[in-house]
Amino acid sequence: MPDTLDRSALLAGAVTVSPLPGSRDASPLTQISLLGVPAGELSGISVTGSRSARHSGRVLPYSQGDGASFVPARPFKAGEHVTVRATITAAGRTTPLAYSFDIAVPDTFGEAGGSSTPAPKPRDYQSFHSRPDLKPPTITVTAHASGASPGDVLLAPYSGPGQYGPMILDENGALLWFKPLSPAGARAADLSVQSYEGKQVLAWWQDPLVTATSRKAGIVIADSAYHQIAVVRAGNGYQPDLHEFKITPRGTALITVYDGVLCNLSALGGPADGAVADTLIQEVDLKTGLVRYEWHSLDHVALSESYVSPRPGSRKEPFDYFHVNSIDVTRTGDLLIDARNTWAAYDTDPRTGKVRWRLGGRRSSFKLGPGTVTAYQHDAREQPDGRITFFDNGATPKVHPQSRVIELALDTRAMTATLLRRDEHRPSLVAGSQGNMQVLPGGNWLVGWGQSPYISEFAPSGQLLFDAHMPSTYQSYRAYRQAWSGQPTTPPAIALQRAGARATVYASWNGASTVTSWRVLSGPSPASLAPVGAAPRSGFETAITLAAAPARGSWLSVQALSATGAVLGTSPARRG
Repeated sequence: MPDTLDRSALLAGAVTVSPLPGSRDASPLTQISLLGVPAGELSGISVTGSRSARHSGRVLPYSQGDGASFVPARPFKAGEHVTVRATITAAGRTTPLAYSFDIAVPDTFGEAGGSSTPAPKPRDYQSFHSRPDLKPPTITVTAHASGASPGDVLLAPYSGPGQYGPMILDENGALLWFKPLSPAGARAADLSVQSYEGKQVLAWWQDPLVTATSRKAGIVIADSAYHQIAVVRAGNGYQPDLHEFKITPRGTALITVYDGVLCNLSALGGPADGAVADTLIQEVDLKTGLVRYEWHSLDHVALSESYVSPRPGSRKEPFDYFHVNSIDVTRTGDLLIDARNTWAAYDTDPRTGKVRWRLGGRRSSFKLGPGTVTAYQHDAREQPDGRITFFDNGATPKVHPQSRVIELALDTRAMTATLLRRDEHRPSLVAGSQGNMQVLPGGNWLVGWGQSPYISEFAPSGQLLFDAHMPSTYQSYRAYRQAWSGQPTTPPAIALQRAGARATVYASWNGASTVTSWRVLSGPSPASLAPVGAAPRSGFETAITLAAAPARGSWLSVQALSATGAVLGTSPARRG
């Protein structure tokens, strides 16, 4: 821990620096981030390690034009003290800048891998004649009332017997798109629709994300044809964590990171030669990959604020005292950072990194009214009217009778928090981990129940409008209802099943969101096909029964049609 908690990162009244002055948890691979003035106003940058001596390096500007990173030519030494000096020149005036920090001793016990796949049970996953390679989890819809919001449902199932990967359901809960991941056990999380370079995209976290340069975790950004158009990695030698990825309007992304560092935990009853999970956030420049800003929980929040035990606190199981799980940008531009294991959300100044206030936990800045206390919560969000919403797990260990979603009103003058709304599932659910709540247009709430494999939508009155679940072994970190338009460049798929004189054609098109009906073509050659059947789209795979089975050896194809009857795509012809 630093000698003084919650120091300011703002130096010379103009530059936000990372690592934080006085920090003792910087990465040996850290760059020196200098945010707040154009790169041309920074000069004389000198970086010296107490063991590694002076470092040469490159000064690389951010694409936003408001700063630069000094990227050392070689790593720092674990445990050493680093001094940084620079000069800011603006309007003919020069201002010196100097500060120092320490490099952490990393916990190098090992990195967590993907989950192993349980033995398959066919009833737990979907199977398709036209796409036998896809085995997404079964989705059971138990409620779908009028008043449910339009839009697709996005999730990323894992831990079950089928395949893992990002998954989109249509507004009725039927499969629209699924991407199975490889190798077996690879996981995805936090699938969402975002805006990237002015276009609608899909983004999800994936571990491992294998490219030519890395086998570590990363973020995939894909276009409306489901083509990977960008991969985002964490900076400073870290891996991005699954808990948050948010693209900002200025071409940056906010991500979360978990990093184990050695730590003496004896003052808390843990081991002297222990380890702690240093959870942090980064703002990354998407064009350059540079780290513009980095905030570490260890620099700002005491270990004693945690509600979890420092034992074992070992190198194999670091003390996860904070557990960051969401970042939200507030109306004022502050960062609202949620921490599961301190039961609190922290409003932080992005220029200084200092905590303005805490909501919940052992040192709450607000007097908490009845029903406002959260426990092991996730997904703190500020709504447009200033209200704060949470997915309140209430476990594990169990603190509340069941998990819930809540909305709080904050009075920042009287410093009080009041419960305005609460929704719970019936029958009750207890999600020991994960989960989120999305406020939809019109006031409905879409809830992903995390470790409990349910997705629900509630009206403002509390009425359950939509409810669906996966088999009990599956989980999805979050779920969203969002508008999505997908048009894959791969063709539709077709399969044929004969039954005596009759035949059924199966048609599907993974990810195509505007198909409303299918048409079957048949003929003696691929160049001479004519319509022989049609049917409206009915879920991911549509079964089209033909009045008469096509002659053996003839050719078959299917066409995907829009609402106006336009041909959106045609499958390759195959022999029937």
